[in-house]
Amino acid sequence: MTNNKKNYTNMATPTNKRRSVISFNNLPLEIQEAVKAFYPYGYSEAMMRINKPNGDFFFAVPFETDEVSYLVKIDVKIDDPTEEDDDKEYYDDEIKGADQIQDDEEEEEERRPSPIEFDDED
Repeated sequence: MTNNKKNYTNMATPTNKRRSVISFNNLPLEIQEAVKAFYPYGYSEAMMRINKPNGDFFFAVPFETDEVSYLVKIDVKIDDPTEEDDDKEYYDDEIKGADQIQDDEEEEEERRPSPIEFDDED
């Protein structure tokens, strides 16, 4: 009787395994689940930045089965500098000094109508 259970490991061993660089989303569902199970707390500790010859790059994690040694591409959101510039404009309001705040409060008081006084007719 043979054991049909596949063995998944992340240990690098010098073998003649087929090597494959593949996006996580393009992996078979069974392998996706195995990768998730192997990295239950996320990929941050194993994440590698892979530089391509044209200057681009991608992030990946290693994963091995009995037959294949995978380099699994992981989608990573990188902050866009234009979004950061938008935030700067939002928070780049003029900061008022104590004198300006006092002047603004006095002007506000001058614009308020005076309270109406009523006579008690008791």
